Amino acid sequence: MLVSQPAAGPPGPYNAAMHPGGRPAKRPRSGFGARLARLREDAGLSQVQLAEKLGVSQQAVAQWERKTAAVRSDTLAKLAEALGVSGDALLDAPKAKRTTGAPLGRARSAFEKVSALPRRQQDKIIAVVEAFVAQNATARTG
Repeated sequence: MLVSQPAAGPPGPYNAAMHPGGRPAKRPRSGFGARLARLREDAGLSQVQLAEKLGVSQQAVAQWERKTAAVRSDTLAKLAEALGVSGDALLDAPKAKRTTGAPLGRARSAFEKVSALPRRQQDKIIAVVEAFVAQNATARTG
């Protein structure tokens, strides 16, 4: 009597047929690794295909996705190009906030209304506000 071995995958707890997307991670991915995996999948690339585009091994791509691993700056540029995204998107660089220097909240609303007044009235209001701010500043330091 012959005993047949299962055709799919090596014996043991991991079987590719059980996990078609690859072996599940034991630890949570780093922010960069999770972003890289998502961008790679969005681009419709496997780790092997991305590795071939970059001229690195599939294991290198897996390391970047699974662990906090150093990626050279020239490789980061190639990664972004291969995935069709900007370097900022790959690194999740925060976008610079626009600052107008204008006051916030109620003060901003009040100054917007003041700006609709005639120029002479604006000048009078500004003089009062500037005097108040100057007086308040000297009271704090003195």
